[in-house]
Amino acid sequence: MKFDFDSLILKSPFYTEDHQQWREWTVRPFVEKEIIPFINEWEKNESIPDELWPKAAKAGLFQIGYPEEYGGVKKGTDIFHILITAEELARSGSGGVYASLSVQSIGLPPISNFGSDELKNEVIPKILAGEKRICLAITEPSGGSDVANIKTNAFKDGDHYIVNGSKTFITDGLKSDWLTTAVRTGGEGVNGVSLIAIPGNLDGITRDSVGKKQGWWCSDTATIYFENVKVPIKYLIGNENQGFKPIVHNFNNERIGIVAACLGASRICFEDALTWAKERITFSKPLSKHQVIQHKFAEMLRKINATQAYMDLCGWQMINGTTDAADISMLKVQATLTLEFCAREASQILGGISYVRDSRIERIYREVRVMAIGGGSEEIMRDLSSRQMGL
Repeated sequence: MKFDFDSLILKSPFYTEDHQQWREWTVRPFVEKEIIPFINEWEKNESIPDELWPKAAKAGLFQIGYPEEYGGVKKGTDIFHILITAEELARSGSGGVYASLSVQSIGLPPISNFGSDELKNEVIPKILAGEKRICLAITEPSGGSDVANIKTNAFKDGDHYIVNGSKTFITDGLKSDWLTTAVRTGGEGVNGVSLIAIPGNLDGITRDSVGKKQGWWCSDTATIYFENVKVPIKYLIGNENQGFKPIVHNFNNERIGIVAACLGASRICFEDALTWAKERITFSKPLSKHQVIQHKFAEMLRKINATQAYMDLCGWQMINGTTDAADISMLKVQATLTLEFCAREASQILGGISYVRDSRIERIYREVRVMAIGGGSEEIMRDLSSRQMGL
């Protein structure tokens, strides 16, 4: 008899029947049909087929939270639909798929929340339809989380900005049609930072892969160079020298999305390990009947449920406009530490088979580190939290 893993998931008061239907009727079937059967091939080829984007758009994975006039769906949806989407995408066991398909959720919101009507009309509908792609270009070779000190610069020349500089570790940066890019238009610090939507086909833009990666093999990760790139001023997002606000406004959504992906991957570690432990016979009984193994599962589930409870509370705060940046920061640390623990314990339980390529556990274990770094490292998250405490 198949074990009902969903029965172990913490029963949260924040999820409605509509949320469960979104998970069970839409996102999970899409992942099981369109991603899981092909993920090993995509990982080996280090590429995701372009047709996955319109398929995901047709399934409704991109539209949640965006205005209806641009093809989005706001009515009847909330942050929990987005978190469920991230969790289920992580069930493929490939963070690269999650990162590539969800990068629009960090590249597009600055335009949706702060862009001009003209910019919204030009960009949003095609992104939500899966016809075009967008990425967020913030990190530079000289630094990642220190947004206030970015060096890529832009100066006005008539009705254009001239952009020079470079960005690196940009997810989906090789293929994105739009680059939501942080540039320096003023003096030092946060008050000199602007955000510009740069069309990816402009002269002076070159892109290179960052090279072979430890994980996220199927997701392209780029270094992007800007050499005297002429960008129409109409593509400025918000006001000049006030780009730090839309950047920071986006951080909480990015981080809680990473949390949900970590949670989904942690559950996969638990499920795959338990399936193996119930079937594997050692010393005349299933591996799952040994007390030392049972304690591993108890500890994994404790951490998973604690992470979910914290995530759900933060999601509720976001819905009610009481978001605490310190909580989001600490939550991300909680989630990445949980994932690291669950990946390690699952590997211990599966033994040698977990060290073989095409195993979800092997892949997840390799990708633990990027989750603990991307969107703000564990060290940065702790620093932000302590500063919010007034320490």
